[in-house]
Amino acid sequence: MNTLTRRIHVEVIDDDMVTVLRGKTGAERLRIASGMYASARRMLTSHLRAEHPDWPDARIIREAAQRLSHGAF
Repeated sequence: MNTLTRRIHVEVIDDDMVTVLRGKTGAERLRIASGMYASARRMLTSHLRAEHPDWPDARIIREAAQRLSHGAF
């Protein structure tokens, strides 16, 4: 695969999870999504700090934001 080709990976939600999520209000679904994003951000910044202990906080935050908004190859 060259650098211009991206693989598309689609995950299918389990039917039981669909039922659970449909039972939630919009606010509840947003709260769940926000919590998942915050958790992913914490895990990613922790990983980046471990991988690059010499990087300043500003660079860690920038790299995490870039990866979360545009993905990482």
